Amino acid sequence: CLGVNLIVLQDYKGQKLAEQIFQGIILISAMIGFVYGLIIEQFGWTVYIVLAGFAVSCVLTLPPWPMYRKNPLSWQPVVPEVGGESSQKPQESLKKKKHK
Repeated sequence: CLGVNLIVLQDYKGQKLAEQIFQGIILISAMIGFVYGLIIEQFGWTVYIVLAGFAVSCVLTLPPWPMYRKNPLSWQPVVPEVGGESSQKPQESLKKKKHK
C-alpha cells in the first residue's frame, strides 16, 4: 500500500488562500498592465506586466509555504495488515465470500 508516508503539502484552507492570492495578483497585474499599456499605447507592456504578475503569483502560491499548512488534516491511524488475503480490497474479499 502506498499511503503510509504521505506528506500533506497544503490543507484545504491553505488551498483556498493560495487560490485567492493567485487570482488577486493576476487581477491586479492585469488592471495595472491594461491601464499602463493604454496610457503609453503599447500592448506589449500590458503582456509583460501580466506575465510578471503571473510569475510573482506562481512564486507565492506553488511552493508549500508554512502559511498554507496552518490547519493540517487529521488522518485515521494505519490499520496493520493481517493474514494472507490482506492484499485484496475489502469489497473483493466480501464478493468472494458471497459467491462460495
